[in-house]
Amino acid sequence: MQTERIIFSITQLNAEVGQHLAQGFPALWVEGEISNFIRASSGHLYLSLKDAGAQVRCAMFKGRAATLKLAPKNGLKVLVRGKVGLYEPRGEYQFIIEHMEDAGVGALQRQFEELKHTLQAQGLFAPEHKRPLPAFPRCIGVITSPTGAAVRDILNVLKRRCPQIPVVVYPVLVQGEGSKEQIVNAIRQADREQRCDVLIVARGGGSIEDLWSFNEASVAHAIHACSLPVISGVGHEIDFTIADFVADVRAPTPSAAAELVSPDMGALQTHAQRLLWQLQRHQQRRLQHANEHLQRLQQRLANQRPTQRLQQRFQRVDELELRLRTALNRRLQTHAQRLTHAQTRLHTQSPLRQIRQQQQRLEHWQQALEQRLQQQLGKAQDRLQMQVGKLHALSPLATLERGYSIVRQHAHGAVIKETAPLRLGQSVYTQLKDGGFESIITQIQEVAPN
Repeated sequence: MQTERIIFSITQLNAEVGQHLAQGFPALWVEGEISNFIRASSGHLYLSLKDAGAQVRCAMFKGRAATLKLAPKNGLKVLVRGKVGLYEPRGEYQFIIEHMEDAGVGALQRQFEELKHTLQAQGLFAPEHKRPLPAFPRCIGVITSPTGAAVRDILNVLKRRCPQIPVVVYPVLVQGEGSKEQIVNAIRQADREQRCDVLIVARGGGSIEDLWSFNEASVAHAIHACSLPVISGVGHEIDFTIADFVADVRAPTPSAAAELVSPDMGALQTHAQRLLWQLQRHQQRRLQHANEHLQRLQQRLANQRPTQRLQQRFQRVDELELRLRTALNRRLQTHAQRLTHAQTRLHTQSPLRQIRQQQQRLEHWQQALEQRLQQQLGKAQDRLQMQVGKLHALSPLATLERGYSIVRQHAHGAVIKETAPLRLGQSVYTQLKDGGFESIITQIQEVAPN
């Protein structure tokens, strides 16, 4: 059986293949070296990307080519993103480029993003670690190249704004081999010496490769560990480095870093002069108000005639004093007359006789009381002697006087009456009439009961 033939034209075939290529390959990244580069008058770019084993034709149309940040040229290794397509008139497949970047820069950018993510996870960018800049630093440290434009810009700004503040420059390489080690050592040296209140880590602008020393993890950790506030002034305003994120403050340029860390003495002097002028005006106004108030008080004082009023008060006091003296004299005379009359009555009715009689009676009762007390005291002493005799006859001390002794467990212990509780080697105390002594038991003799 003969099947029906489907015949494609070349145009149809290429269109079908182009559609399959476009659908079969999503947008992808390709890395290679540019060759056969052509910039058409239309603005489109045509080139080949090759590696050691093959090459592919590429095109980048005008709209995308206008956004390029690099200048394509033969021999440049690039990283491109785009889609696979087919140039139908010639039946050649090609790669349509939508984005192009330097392959080296792209690798560095990926490395930059990875390190940034790692350090951020470690907390090196945390806001709580950011230290405030001193308002009036005593000394400013600058870590940068001693021959670059950055150090000149920084010193010019500092000289213009605050020439009296000393500056210590720690010279380092800012790019190339050994630069990161020198930057780390300079930060640690400044932190160890503590000569400065604040540090500026800076360099001029450049490519990502030029700025890479400030994207090293060792530099980031040195900035984070530094006890001094650190300002990062690396590159231009559009440049960002890892040092910018770790530093306490990021400045867009080295000159801006110098302005951030230095007080503008000219502006401060102008502000101080303005404050002084305002203070003088304020003091003048206060003095004027005080003078006006004083004048008002003086006028009120004059209107109230205090001198005349005081004189009238003095006259009133003199008048009252005279009246008081007159009244006191009259009362003194009255009391003197009463005293004379009382003395006369006392003389006629003198109590001396009655006092002498009472004194005689008192003496009689005192003698009777003393006799009675002597009798009572004698009787009491007789009874006391009798009781003392009885007590002495019953006292153990009397027994001791007859040659007996008392044995105790110790000087103030209980009396030992039996041999049962005694043990050989035991210490006991023997009390005599005039003292006592301690002894050790070496033998115990028991007497059999009758």
